[in-house]
Amino acid sequence: MTHAIASSASIGLYPFDARGVAKRFRHAAIFGALSALEPGETMRFYNDHDPLPLLAQIEAHFGSSVTIAYVARAPGEIIIDFGIA
Repeated sequence: MTHAIASSASIGLYPFDARGVAKRFRHAAIFGALSALEPGETMRFYNDHDPLPLLAQIEAHFGSSVTIAYVARAPGEIIIDFGIA
């Protein structure tokens, strides 16, 4: 008997760890990743600080086509799901 294990990608959840991206490229990389998502897919975003200016930029650029939901919001550990409608 074979057991299939669903990967994050197979369920439409894609991780993006911003902590590993150079600061000067970070916002461009995030916008690129969000633009690559299809409706129904989600990017799980990991960061070491709450990116409030970035969230405002995302809302201004994508409007209601992107949902923003915090998964974790502790000092030093921010996890946000960005969903594409």
